[in-house]
Amino acid sequence: MTQQKLYLSASPAETERIAAEIAADVKRGDYIALFGEMGAGKTAFTRGLVGALVPECLPLVHSPTFAIVNEYRGADNTVYHFDLYRIQDEDDLYSTGFFDCIGGDCVVVSEWSELFPDVLPKDAKRVTIERLHGEGESARCIRYEYEGEENV
Repeated sequence: MTQQKLYLSASPAETERIAAEIAADVKRGDYIALFGEMGAGKTAFTRGLVGALVPECLPLVHSPTFAIVNEYRGADNTVYHFDLYRIQDEDDLYSTGFFDCIGGDCVVVSEWSELFPDVLPKDAKRVTIERLHGEGESARCIRYEYEGEENV
């Protein structure tokens, strides 16, 4: 059964805190698909998630726009952070090692997931970040959708 939680964020730091809270529900093998326009806060969300799952890598978290994928490997977890924005097709995606990571002993996070909806695992946890216009420059609504019992 699909569950949903809504969060309101007033700043990038709050977006990171919300992601750290959601990280308590994330385990190895999970896929987190991020959706949102340019500047919505997808990388800030990932920074919070990585900070909770691989704290020793927190200072290294940045957008993988040009690298396509960043690997955050820690003592207890590994997170692969993909940016699908510059990927042209599934062949390009394959060449990044994307499909080798899915379902493995790691967590996969992808920004711009809306560009490749057909490759997302059916059980992907979905996070949509939307600007709240008229509520301040940093105001965001974060919608977290996942399969299973509500436990966050």
